[in-house]
Amino acid sequence: MNRIILTAFLIFSLGLQSHLIAQYEATGKITINQDPRIDSLMALHKALRAADSRFEGYRIQLFMEAGNDAVEKAEKFIENFEAEYPDWPAYLSFGQPYYRVRVGNFRNRLEAEGALNRLKHTFGQAFITSDMIEPPELTAFPTYKKQLYEQDNSSRH
Repeated sequence: MNRIILTAFLIFSLGLQSHLIAQYEATGKITINQDPRIDSLMALHKALRAADSRFEGYRIQLFMEAGNDAVEKAEKFIENFEAEYPDWPAYLSFGQPYYRVRVGNFRNRLEAEGALNRLKHTFGQAFITSDMIEPPELTAFPTYKKQLYEQDNSSRH
């Protein structure tokens, strides 16, 4: 069944592509007619994403406790953790009857495993758990061309 659908889609795509090429060769332009509701749906999607940018990911749980003074202990734990690991955000959550402290915003399990390996020596009971995470700040890596450009400019001076 899937193979039939895929074949039909490919045939339709090839036919559409040949039609667009013919239209471009004849007029030099391609006209795309879209339903006006698409723009309103895109605006709604952007507004919803802006309101809640969280998505499914992973965090490392380091602390869990119940009791009358659990909130104070958890807040103290977060304070100490953030002093030791300022690059990793810590989050306090409540799931009856426990207060939990989870750290990090990991997009995939592999990232979380690497962080867990670094924390395991200090926090022996730490474990990875799935959670709704904030979009992590992505590190920009210089491109190969940029590195060559910088090397070339530094050798001229």
